[in-house]
Amino acid sequence: MSFNLQFSETHEMIRETARQFAREEVAPSSIERDKNGEFPTEIIKKLGEMGAMGMMVSTEWGGAGLDAMSYVIAMEEVSAVDASVGVVMSVNNSLVCWGLETYGTDEQKDKWLRPLASGQIHGAFCLSEPEAGSDATSQSTNAVKVDGGWVLNGTKNWITNGTTASTYLVMAQTNRELRHKGITCFIIDRNAPGFEPGLKEDKLGIRSSDTCSIGLTNVFVPDDQILGGVGMGFKIAMESLNGGRIGIAAQALGIAKGATEAAIKYSTERKAFGKPIADLQAIQLKLADMATRLEAARMLTYRAAYLKDQHQNYIKAAAQAKLFASQTAVHNALEAIQVHGGYGYVREYLVERYLRDAKITEIYEGTSEIQHIVIARELIKEL
Repeated sequence: MSFNLQFSETHEMIRETARQFAREEVAPSSIERDKNGEFPTEIIKKLGEMGAMGMMVSTEWGGAGLDAMSYVIAMEEVSAVDASVGVVMSVNNSLVCWGLETYGTDEQKDKWLRPLASGQIHGAFCLSEPEAGSDATSQSTNAVKVDGGWVLNGTKNWITNGTTASTYLVMAQTNRELRHKGITCFIIDRNAPGFEPGLKEDKLGIRSSDTCSIGLTNVFVPDDQILGGVGMGFKIAMESLNGGRIGIAAQALGIAKGATEAAIKYSTERKAFGKPIADLQAIQLKLADMATRLEAARMLTYRAAYLKDQHQNYIKAAAQAKLFASQTAVHNALEAIQVHGGYGYVREYLVERYLRDAKITEIYEGTSEIQHIVIARELIKEL
């Protein structure tokens, strides 16, 4: 597949706007929000006003009408400063808005997509369960047909935006005999009786974003709140995750970028043996390696976005981008700490947060192990 990387004036404007917003609006509160596990409410509201919560949604439905490359560029710049803000953007754009625009009826789009894409509210994607993480086919949450709708019971785990979202896409088993073909996607409002977000998880990283379990006890969902039709849930979930991996790759790319830039800056300021440590070959080797990995991750991520924009098969490219970018984020964050020495181990110098934030990118929206499987399956299909 060809890959023609050309940035438009719009792309460059988005990069500069996102970078400036991240530095001026996101950075000042990042340490305190991380420390206190505080959701970035006002920041998300401002991102919504900028069009960043529905970047790829058409203007007809309240979105910005931009391409995947624009989304990746914005995600990278925001995540370079605070990956917690990045993941809130990612879930709303890639998993919630995409599914509603692709599979929703006009009535569903008008009711739910429009406020989500315009940033009036944000959403959550509910697939994982206590016993169904990587094996998403083993859904225990079930939906029973009743007059006028369905009654759902079950538990969802690791739900990003779980305590703050207004709209949730929930996967549930409507016909267990059909296994994955019996999974259906339901649109559920936060205030639905029996729908109960749990307490926020006390996480290692991305602490400013909220993650929780969701309990569903006899939750009634009308027929017109099924997305894409009965039995389409697994297809919607897998297609959403294919695109979502590009967003998480961009988030990881941002973390790696932030860590690399911090290491370069510190190495030019810190002196040892009478000169900046950037003059020491041991440090230069680290910086060169970090920069090379970063550029490789960036090209993989941009390529996946390019293929998506060209309406070509991007499944393998997205998995490769997420796999390598997440590994790069962890590697570069570790090396940034090493360059900083003891200072890298304290909050004040930021790089310890890059490491804590980086690790989750190897886990959510498909673990690194799952990415290897996806890549291998796509390679075999190409034979």
